[in-house]
Amino acid sequence: MIIVDGHCDTLLKLFKNKHSFWEYNEDRHLDWLRLKKGQVGLQFMSIYIEPQYKPFGSLSRVLEVLDYFHQQQREGYGFPLTVTSKKDLLDVNSSEPRVLLAIEGGEALEGKLSNLRILFKLGFRSLTLTWNQRNQIADGVWEKDTGGGLTNFGREVVKEMNSLGMLIDVSHLAERGFWEVLSLSTQPIAATHSSCYSLHQHPRNLTDAQLQALAKKQGIVGINFYPHFLGENPYNITIEDVLRHLIHAVEVAGIDHVGLGSDFDGIELTPQGLSDGTYLPCLANRLARLGWKDEEIKKVMGGNYLRVLQQILPEE
Repeated sequence: MIIVDGHCDTLLKLFKNKHSFWEYNEDRHLDWLRLKKGQVGLQFMSIYIEPQYKPFGSLSRVLEVLDYFHQQQREGYGFPLTVTSKKDLLDVNSSEPRVLLAIEGGEALEGKLSNLRILFKLGFRSLTLTWNQRNQIADGVWEKDTGGGLTNFGREVVKEMNSLGMLIDVSHLAERGFWEVLSLSTQPIAATHSSCYSLHQHPRNLTDAQLQALAKKQGIVGINFYPHFLGENPYNITIEDVLRHLIHAVEVAGIDHVGLGSDFDGIELTPQGLSDGTYLPCLANRLARLGWKDEEIKKVMGGNYLRVLQQILPEE
């Protein structure tokens, strides 16, 4: 079984604290050792852009953090390897963690498609179009009451990402923008770190209609572990609540369209029983005890992400 986690903020945390990816630190949820122990074959590592770098300075901030990732690779003699193509996906396995580089917030483009193309050349293969606020691409969920969707530039970004072979991430996107992306994109899209609105009415969660639409687009939702997205009392949230959202998403969207999106190192609180990356296999064990078939478990633990990436990424 190959585990794929669709979202973490570990790179920024490493950079800000000048920590090593190769050493355990109790202030983090992920590192090389925990990824290996957690049997993670592919970890999406997203660079979040802090508010002080918006709207100006976002691109340079991303490049700073990317440079730190390259420093960590040099310390690891080239590891962790990055996934940038369909060919790379063939080598993803459960014993040697690989990384897919992503950006959380279209501010990094600074309004230019040329920057998107440059970031693609630098190895980024996914972009979360917005964080919670408005940017040059669209409105985030904090701005949903304005009814704003994609801008003209945002529509160009969607088309260019399709052309390049980048995964469009609609987590954090206001609902009107979500529907516009689905109508424009020629490729599957992902909500890499979201949960289910019908179980807990948080603006960051997806409605059943959105889950069904993702499935019709052959996309995927990665269930977020943040307790505030999972239930009324975040301090009582456990692994069972994560499973509840995962199972509901499968019931609504289908077994082929659900995965994991932990948000590790971007959340200050974790569910009981899922305190860091080493506990990810516990989800598979719980599903097996609930009577899920091996093939079903493999899909939600990682296979569905691999399918989507196999369709979207460039050949080499």
